[in-house]
Amino acid sequence: MTISDPRPPLAPRTILVYVGLDRVGDSLLKLPFVRGLRQAFPEAHITWVAGKDTSVYATVMAPVVRGLIDEVIERAGIGLDPLELLRRPLGGRRFDLVIDSQRVALASLALLRIPCRWRISPFARFLFSTVKPAKTYRFPKTMLRQMLDLLELASGQSFPSPAFIALPIDEAQDKDAAGLLPPGPLYIGIAPGAGGLPKCWPLERFAQLANAQRDKGRVPVFLLGPAEIDWQTKLEALAQGALFPLQAPGVRERHGFSPLFTVALGRRLAAAIANDSGVGHMLAATGRPLVSLFGPTSPAKFTPMTDRLVLVTAQSFGGREMERIPLHAALEALETALQSDAPAA
Repeated sequence: MTISDPRPPLAPRTILVYVGLDRVGDSLLKLPFVRGLRQAFPEAHITWVAGKDTSVYATVMAPVVRGLIDEVIERAGIGLDPLELLRRPLGGRRFDLVIDSQRVALASLALLRIPCRWRISPFARFLFSTVKPAKTYRFPKTMLRQMLDLLELASGQSFPSPAFIALPIDEAQDKDAAGLLPPGPLYIGIAPGAGGLPKCWPLERFAQLANAQRDKGRVPVFLLGPAEIDWQTKLEALAQGALFPLQAPGVRERHGFSPLFTVALGRRLAAAIANDSGVGHMLAATGRPLVSLFGPTSPAKFTPMTDRLVLVTAQSFGGREMERIPLHAALEALETALQSDAPAA
């Protein structure tokens, strides 16, 4: 990134990073930023603030950011009420560096009430930012690149976009995944859930896709999160012979719905298909081929972080509704994904 007003690099002792909230998919897209921030400022105390809601960095993704983030503050009450502009957030705490990851007026203006030596804020075309990009700068479409550009401004260092990011899987998770999906069959992962039903391809079509895989001698593997548990009975009836490893006996007691355990399972798949969802981003982190289905959300912003992606959008079939994606398009995309992983003749 070209900086319009270069300044000496800052060596902050305390850093605040503001986000609205973090779901699992968000946290995976932001992870290169988190790792890069620790690389750039190895001695700093890093405070991650979710101003409007919760952050999975405090819960299920805490093992992934251990040693990278020192403190996570959830529901900080920043960006919710205009009265915030009349008081100091976080009890008046001071930081050397504040990085505002959003461009929402209320939150960005409220963050100006936090005293700091150095501020990076993209709001109002970096009007309040201590360091600004060149006037020709255009804000990237992808969340990944947006975050890394802010890091480059803060650090003066270069951080290329990674094509793939590895996650730490422990021995117990890997062993349990191998027990549930032992070597031999060709497993096809199917993740039918998402953060809302408008983002979900029809469940019946996922079942039809599973049956088509079974007819080819493959084993369909449904990955159902906590919000989709009730779908298991219907899917078992529609797609006989499919596996549901996250619902297997003892798995919930040992692993809950740990994203890292889902990644461990995903590493044993030949390929997978998912909606724009947290599980889709987990599957991208496996390094296995992935088909990603998009409808009402922007693939330009939320594309999973993998170079082994086949993208299918509802817009290609005349609209934003997920049901516009025909079964044949998903089946063809899955075959393309599998072929990309086939050994050269």
